[in-house]
Parts: sequence; C-alpha cells; structure tokens
Amino acid sequence: MIRAAIIGLGAIGQRLITNFTDHPDIMISAICDRNAEVTRETSERLGNVSSFTDHKKMLEEAEIDLVYAAVPPKFHHQIVTDVIAKGKHVLCEKPLANSLAEAESLYIQAKEKGIIHAMNFPLNYSAGSKTFASLIKEGYVGKLRRIELKMHFPEWPRPWQQNDWVASREQGGFVLEVGVHYIQQIQRIFGPVHVLNKSVQYPEDPAASEIGILAQMELHDGTPIFIDGMSQIAGTEEIRFTAYGTEGTLALLNWSALEGGKHGEPIQRIDADSSLANSIIDELVKALRGEEAEIIDFEAGYQAQDVLEKLRG
Repeated sequence: MIRAAIIGLGAIGQRLITNFTDHPDIMISAICDRNAEVTRETSERLGNVSSFTDHKKMLEEAEIDLVYAAVPPKFHHQIVTDVIAKGKHVLCEKPLANSLAEAESLYIQAKEKGIIHAMNFPLNYSAGSKTFASLIKEGYVGKLRRIELKMHFPEWPRPWQQNDWVASREQGGFVLEVGVHYIQQIQRIFGPVHVLNKSVQYPEDPAASEIGILAQMELHDGTPIFIDGMSQIAGTEEIRFTAYGTEGTLALLNWSALEGGKHGEPIQRIDADSSLANSIIDELVKALRGEEAEIIDFEAGYQAQDVLEKLRG
C-alpha cells in the first residue's frame, strides 16, 4: 500500500483527495495545512488520519511514500525542496514554482535525488484533450497553419476559487492558473514554443492580477500561436484551444468538449474517445512500482514555466 500525504487543503488540494481515497493501492497517511480548523475537519472526514500544521514536522513524523504539494505557487519551492530532501516521491500542483529559477532548482534537485517527480496537469489524462492530441497526430487538420488559445472569464478569480493568491499579480491570474495548462499541451503536442511579443493589461490595483493579454508566439517551424485572454467582462466563461490546418479545424472547448470540421464542412461536435482517458493516480502508482507510466515530470513543468514567465514578465 502506497502511503500518501497532502500538503495544502484548499480548493485544489481537496479536489484530488477523493482520487486518492478511491484508489485501492493508496492510503492517505497524513495531511497538512496552516489552517488548523481545515486540517481538523479534513482529518475527521478521512477517518482521523494524522494531521499537521507544519509540513516539516509531518515529514519527520509521518510514514510517507508520496507527497502531493497543493499549496499556492510561492510556497512550492520551499516545501517541495523539503520533500525532495527527505527522499519522498512528489506530485506538485502547477505551475512548478513561482519563478523560472525556482522551477529549475526543483527539477535539478528531483532529478539528482532519483525520486518520482510529477506535475498535476490533468489535461494529459482526460478523454477530450487526449482525443484532441490523437486527432492532431492522425492528421485531422492536415499541415498546421495556426494555433489559438482564447481564455475569457466574466469574473476572476472564478466564483469557486475566491482567495487572495489567485487574485494576486504575484502568484495568480488566469495566465498562470489556466494558461499554463495549455502552454504545456502545446509543448507536448506540437513542440517547443518561442514567445515573440505580448501585451498585458492590469487593473489600477498594483497588487491585482492581469485583466487582459494578447500574445503572439511561434513553434520551432514558425507556425504562429495567438493568445487572447480577458477577465471582468460580460458573457460566460470560454476557454477555446484551436488548431487550424490545411485540411480542417479542431478545437478543445472548456477543458473537455471537442468540435471540428473539414474544409467546406460546418464545425460540429466530436465525441471524445473515452478509452484514451486515464488517471494521474493510476500512473503514479505504476511509476512507484517501477512500471512504465505516463508521468508529466518536473522537466515538463520547467519548460512550461519558461514560457509562462515570458508571458507574465
């Protein structure tokens, strides 16, 4: 049985708890959060597992094989460094860190320690995004002409994620919180990305995150990539990741839905291939057993952070 610990019990950390508890080969052996009340309530819900408000104490006292770090980005480097030093395998929330230098540091440390190091980029395991990638590989759009990413949010932070850090310029904003998922997808499906130019809009509050971005990037072969992001606007939330090619168009909508069409045809819904979906928890279990596994590691996290910082910087 793999013993997992969770550091960070906010909205994101709580979301993955069920995935851990539902897996037959994993048990949650410890949890940690600076908020003692949240830690106590979560511990009770999980059957009174060991709970801590200090991650260093947890790493010293609890029996742990794998740590899931679900804290805000500016704490990633400190906490994950401590986890790596103890030789524990680690699953880290995105982005990998709060700066490119910190991301590089974590990647080097994890690689040198020889542990399993994984990023929580769930698009890599979902049916919609995996079908998107499969269709691209099969040549659905023909020769790629353009990639577009549209991120429009009526409200940021989103209603379910109202907290100070997600709203902050230092470690929040939709480019960091949402855009990094699609940066990583572009890199994985299409290859390296180069940022050409960007224009970022900020509100009057100097501590608040961006409210708009227009950016132009390109793939190694010169294929253009355009980003259009806005928040605090009328309408409904829309995240649209689109590939245009010589033979057709393919889009991933709002994380999971697919639509596309060939030239001369209307754009229509495309059913995702559910057989392509897998679970990051299943893949982590395989990796910890020494089996072949689909893991998005800290190297991929570092590469995504490189583009992210150029867009935000």
